[in-house]
Amino acid sequence: MEILKFILALIVLGLVIYGGYLLYLWWIARNSAQMIEATELEALRAGAQIVDVRETPEFEARHILGARNIPMSQFKQRQAEVRRDKPVYLYDEDGNLAPRCARILKKNGHDNVFILKNGFSTWGGKVKSRK
Repeated sequence: MEILKFILALIVLGLVIYGGYLLYLWWIARNSAQMIEATELEALRAGAQIVDVRETPEFEARHILGARNIPMSQFKQRQAEVRRDKPVYLYDEDGNLAPRCARILKKNGHDNVFILKNGFSTWGGKVKSRK
């Protein structure tokens, strides 16, 4: 019976930690960027500065038409590639990486940073794929 209590306590602790992480991501996104819906991004897509922060294989398989790839793993080193004079629209697969990238941009003087709400998984617009 004691082992079951211990396992249950570990599960609860894990859920609390994961919930705290999600709350942290929400706070970062809220303070670093505006969340936009896929329909808004579709309307602004032409000529926009759209950055996919997923890793390169995911980007190459399928991405928003006109987006460029700066993977999260390289974002700090490559952030200078993002223009400050134009709004930047960030996205990842499900909305977990883009807030961290938005925070990096905000700390380095970018004012117009937007995140695709719920990430690429909600995108219904034009895409480019390897197929």
